[in-house]
Amino acid sequence: MKRITESESNHHDLDQMSTRNLLIGINEEDHTVPLAVEKEIPQIEKLVDACVERMQNGGRLFYMGAGTSGRLGIVDASECPPTFGVPQGMVIGIIAGGDTAIRKAVEFAEDNREQGWKDLEAFDIAENDIVVGIAASGTTPYVLGALETAKKKGILTGGISCNPHSPLSQLADIAITPVVGPEFVTGSTRMKSGTAQKLVLNMLSTAIMIRLGRVKGNRMVDMQLSNEKLVDRGTKMVMEATGLEEEQANELLLKHGSVRAAVDAHHQN
Repeated sequence: MKRITESESNHHDLDQMSTRNLLIGINEEDHTVPLAVEKEIPQIEKLVDACVERMQNGGRLFYMGAGTSGRLGIVDASECPPTFGVPQGMVIGIIAGGDTAIRKAVEFAEDNREQGWKDLEAFDIAENDIVVGIAASGTTPYVLGALETAKKKGILTGGISCNPHSPLSQLADIAITPVVGPEFVTGSTRMKSGTAQKLVLNMLSTAIMIRLGRVKGNRMVDMQLSNEKLVDRGTKMVMEATGLEEEQANELLLKHGSVRAAVDAHHQN
């Protein structure tokens, strides 16, 4: 496989810089990331619409990655049920090396080209699902192998990378490729590339969930009431929607388990 050349940092002699200058330099580089993501909005839109169509018919969204990219996919997937009240398993993050790799690097796991598809098969992946590969360089064998097999089986594939000429950007049905330029520390793709991937994932999952009806107005009406802060937030949302006093709104929320269900129950009375 052709190796991707890492761009030299725009900053030199980092080890000679003061703390303040290091932070200023990192921040200056970070400013470029949202602009790179902005250019990819048309591609993100295509992937959102394709996911919504399939997920309305029972499809699931899979994120595949290794290292930082895999962890970012897992974070995004794991936050969908508590934020939007969707079932566990509707959005699934898979990382090379398994759960151990979430906290600790698993050597050479990303180099196994066959394992990605095997990991997908464990979830009984079907034609209506979507597989999104995440890889900053776009060259991760674990991800590429999974997407190649998925495409052969008629499964829609997406790719999120920061290299427009990478194998991933050429392989994916819908490629999202924010070009962020050189990292502050040469080759440290957990920095600008990781930030770009996180921004894209935020946009992707949030837009999908809104389109699936999991937000009303601008409120997370289906969020899980998993702590006191969220119960308090939900109570206030019920108060605003119904005009009830706090105690009544809280009782109604706890009885029905979500803001949406509580408000619907109140309006049916």
